[in-house]
Amino acid sequence: MNKEEIRDPSQIEITFQCLRARQPIGDIFVATIPYKKLAQMTYFDVRRRLQEERDVERYLGVQRPLDDKRVKQLNTYVNLVDASFPSSIIIAISEDYVSFDETNGTMSIRNFKYGESESSTAIRKVARVLDGQHRIAGLENFSGEDFDLSVTIFIGADIADQAHIFATVNIEQTKVNKSLVYDLYELSRSRSPQKTCHNIVVALDRDEQSPFYKRIKRLGIATDDRIFEPVTQSTLVEGIIDYISFDPKMDRDLLLRNKPLEKLSGSDLFKRPLRNLFVDGEDLKIIQLVYNYFGAVRKRWPSAWDERGRGFMLNRTNGVRALLRFFRFAYAHVAVPGDMVTLERFYDHVFRTVKLEDNDFVIENFPPGSSGEGKFFRILRGKDEL
Repeated sequence: MNKEEIRDPSQIEITFQCLRARQPIGDIFVATIPYKKLAQMTYFDVRRRLQEERDVERYLGVQRPLDDKRVKQLNTYVNLVDASFPSSIIIAISEDYVSFDETNGTMSIRNFKYGESESSTAIRKVARVLDGQHRIAGLENFSGEDFDLSVTIFIGADIADQAHIFATVNIEQTKVNKSLVYDLYELSRSRSPQKTCHNIVVALDRDEQSPFYKRIKRLGIATDDRIFEPVTQSTLVEGIIDYISFDPKMDRDLLLRNKPLEKLSGSDLFKRPLRNLFVDGEDLKIIQLVYNYFGAVRKRWPSAWDERGRGFMLNRTNGVRALLRFFRFAYAHVAVPGDMVTLERFYDHVFRTVKLEDNDFVIENFPPGSSGEGKFFRILRGKDEL
């Protein structure tokens, strides 16, 4: 590719408000930039770019391939009523194409160097994205008017500095565990599938008669003064929410906009048997169904459900996940979606005839991981045996 192919036909200058911050690595600059302007001056079409970059840049990952699935998810997310990207996009800019006016607090990005009378590069090749390419790509289908992004800018950072910055952002920072994320939905003022499922799990954890009483890791980590917490909050929330909504984020957005949710019928209702209860605001009924279902499990295998020793699986993640997967089949066997089912009915018509005894729930029969979970699920459905 020759120089003419990467030049804009005319000079372009983009100016925005900016603040300087002094840090050990050197000066960085913090700005809010409208997403269209940021997209105009950044480059991350990695499917072609990676073929042109040096090995060190491939190692960096700063131009790592876009995840199409992630971009599609963000294309939907950015149009939700409460969409937000609070964390900064991080970019690096060559010092030849940028200037900062300390007096006015403005930064100018150009496709030409100081003193040049015409462009010498493309404006979209001036800034390299170190972190945030998926967020920028996700805004391509934004249908609103304003979406400003917080941007952290490094000027003149060499390839080694860029590698260090990328590693710090993507490797050393700790991710928030999913159980904590679901727990925070309790603070939401709006109803949503996430909040309802969180409330169900809290009720199961707090009720002294519940099969999960004080057994749930509410924040994904052990709770003080508890000895046995074999299941995380996220495991239960994600298992239950799958029976309420095909798209929990979109449902939450509709509720925030005071728009009605759609009920289901036919095969869709079989897949999401708790959907219409949720739409009707019957959250207490959902809690009671889940309570009765797992109460019947505890009644059928009381010793295995209370077993705390190593090597047993019924009351741990694998066992609970298999039971959650089986719920829609068990529910459909004894009732029409929306009906209440008692603990005794789940026990008599679903679990009493399952050919497993308390001492069968060992890792020798159900190995750790998805294979053990899958085998238990197939046995529950009558499609496998020990």
